[in-house]
Amino acid sequence: MIWLIGLLFILILLGVPIAFGLGFVSIFGIMLSDPGLLINVPRRIFSGINNFTLVAVPLFILAGEIMTKGGISKRLIDFSKTIVGPLPGGLAMVVILASMFFSALTGTAIAAAAAIGGMMIPAMKKEGYDIRFSASIVATSSTIGPIIPPSIVLILFGVMASVSIGDLFIAGVIPGLLMGLSLMIYSFFVGKKMNYRSSDHIATFKEIAVGAKDALLALIMPLIIIGGIVSGIFTATESGVIAVVYAIIIGMFVYKEIAFKDLWTILLATAKTSSAIIFLIGTASLFIWFLSFNQIPNQLIDMMGGVADNPFLLLLIINIILLIAGTFIDTISAVSIFTPLFLPLVLAGGIDPIHFGIILAVNLTIGMVTPPLGVCLFVTSSIAKITVPKMFKYLIPQIAVLLLVLILITYVPEIVLFPVELFAK
Repeated sequence: MIWLIGLLFILILLGVPIAFGLGFVSIFGIMLSDPGLLINVPRRIFSGINNFTLVAVPLFILAGEIMTKGGISKRLIDFSKTIVGPLPGGLAMVVILASMFFSALTGTAIAAAAAIGGMMIPAMKKEGYDIRFSASIVATSSTIGPIIPPSIVLILFGVMASVSIGDLFIAGVIPGLLMGLSLMIYSFFVGKKMNYRSSDHIATFKEIAVGAKDALLALIMPLIIIGGIVSGIFTATESGVIAVVYAIIIGMFVYKEIAFKDLWTILLATAKTSSAIIFLIGTASLFIWFLSFNQIPNQLIDMMGGVADNPFLLLLIINIILLIAGTFIDTISAVSIFTPLFLPLVLAGGIDPIHFGIILAVNLTIGMVTPPLGVCLFVTSSIAKITVPKMFKYLIPQIAVLLLVLILITYVPEIVLFPVELFAK
């Protein structure tokens, strides 16, 4: 039955939607083994989505939609300019810092690439930045979105792996900050080499305080979410409700960038995105049951032999597979496919599932800026009005920077696990 995994990837390469591919392979495999088990198909799909934790998915998508349209990105950009704008490569650092702030509000890479890119790419072009550098740095900095909490990717992994979503959120903070800091260091040296400098004025403490005051209401939300989860005031699922209510209050009544008539468009976009994800989760649940019933993870462990007992080699192989897969499979779909395949392997190798969840998320977000799929590349290239290949000169070293962070968090698990252990005490 392990050959059916190969059939799944053939269907993906042929352009079959992942959700349908997972469902077809599962049903086809059941028919070959025992047609009488087909009665389990609707049961497994329903049981996969009949999970209270999944309520957080449409809630965070809704909060992200409201935040994107609520004027928050402009305030975050202005605050970021005050902090790092005068430095060499300052506007690139503004992009990265604003993406980190924005990611902590929406948890999605595409929203960050569109919102930040729409404002910053024209501004960077006006300041004399190479348009290829501008488009690529917006794309790569947007990958921080699914790592810094809240994160839809980590929610899905937590549901499928039966791991605490609160712990995953805490574990994602330092890796996300490392990704942002590494890209800022890279941008500093590029800015110095190319003499990219917007002004020589260093912001005073008063100017920083004024900028922080304007962006404060936006910056407080992630603190409320993480603080509430860590303190036990509410669960990770309930934090989605808090995020939506807070986003509506800020967007409609404080910043006044959203009117009641805009809510229908926001809700419709949320429903479209959420329904696709929920259907994918349902077929992924069927796929997970099919794998377990036929003991396919055990077959993979046997095939890998001694590698499965060597955490160093196992993580290296998993990283390579995920990086390759991330180039042609979207993030949500990849989580649905690889979590049930690799989780038994990493548990057998003595690897903490929270550590693996962050490794999985970082790998797949790098895939969002890796051709040929690289969805964030297409977002920023369309804004910059250039083709994706023209971005490669600056894109390749930026991906290399992210890969160095990936290696670091893969083989120094304390970076991921220490904050979780700290808050558990």
